[in-house]
Amino acid sequence: MKKYSKNKLPNDVSDTGKKRKRIHGIFRKIKDSSYFFIFPYVTLFTLLIVLPVVVAAVLSLTYFNTVQSPEFIGFKNYIDLFTGDTVFLQNAISNMLIYSIIVGPLGYIFAFFLAWLLSQVPHRIRTIYTVIIYSPSITGPIMMGVVWRVLFSGDQVGYINYWLLEWGLIKEPLQFLQEPSLLMPIMIFIGLWGSMGVGFLAMLAGLLNIDRSLYEAAHIDGIRNRWQEVFYITIPSMKPQMLFGAVMAIIGTFNASGLAATLSGGTPPPQYAGWLVVDHANDFGFTRYEMGYASAITVVLLIIVVLFNKISYKLFAEKD
Repeated sequence: MKKYSKNKLPNDVSDTGKKRKRIHGIFRKIKDSSYFFIFPYVTLFTLLIVLPVVVAAVLSLTYFNTVQSPEFIGFKNYIDLFTGDTVFLQNAISNMLIYSIIVGPLGYIFAFFLAWLLSQVPHRIRTIYTVIIYSPSITGPIMMGVVWRVLFSGDQVGYINYWLLEWGLIKEPLQFLQEPSLLMPIMIFIGLWGSMGVGFLAMLAGLLNIDRSLYEAAHIDGIRNRWQEVFYITIPSMKPQMLFGAVMAIIGTFNASGLAATLSGGTPPPQYAGWLVVDHANDFGFTRYEMGYASAITVVLLIIVVLFNKISYKLFAEKD
């Protein structure tokens, strides 16, 4: 039986101790590194954002009907989209731009204005009104469409037709939801009604966290009314919240879908009124099962959203 001195250990035991120390050292460096803290975010961002975008970009170059294997066809989907798809060019794109340009900026302005008004009232009242204003965005546009469908119903049961008939303004019920010229304005109205979402809460939080001493110093320097406070103190002090609200407004409006079909009761709606780009992608992807073509539509939409986000960053991002 071998005996070892207290100061001398066998090679395998000493090597094991060194390996353990080396491993502990590596783990300690990883734990103390900043990359350790962002690893969960990077992992989720890659799996939920980057990977789907890459898959959509790859599928957009193929013909894929979800049954057969994807067949590479190059840029044929994009060529067909911009040269032969009249519904996409004449209806989906134009409707999306009209809806986004009206609902996005107006909803953004209304969100800031309501948040500014609520920041002036006591805490309890502010909480109640915040819940009331925010609640339509929780239900989503499709659920709101179901509610508004009752109001704009094309018979005497519809509340608006009933009131118009009672007041003698019309002689027969108006087909609000089947008339292409009326469907889009109704969608815009509903979109504005439900645009007070997360961006509204972010702006309210930004308003409530502005240092009040800035206003006192501004009054000493010559500011005399609330409008000057808003433009010279409030907005510059909450640019991150303003940027977040702008990005959420852009994403929310460009990502809208299903509202026209819910209101009109059919897919597609009459003369494709209110037919948006996401509706077009859903139609090809989940009704016709042309996933490659649907992916091309989503890639084009992604490029449009990125361009509008760049504009938002130019307006509200910090200079430094």
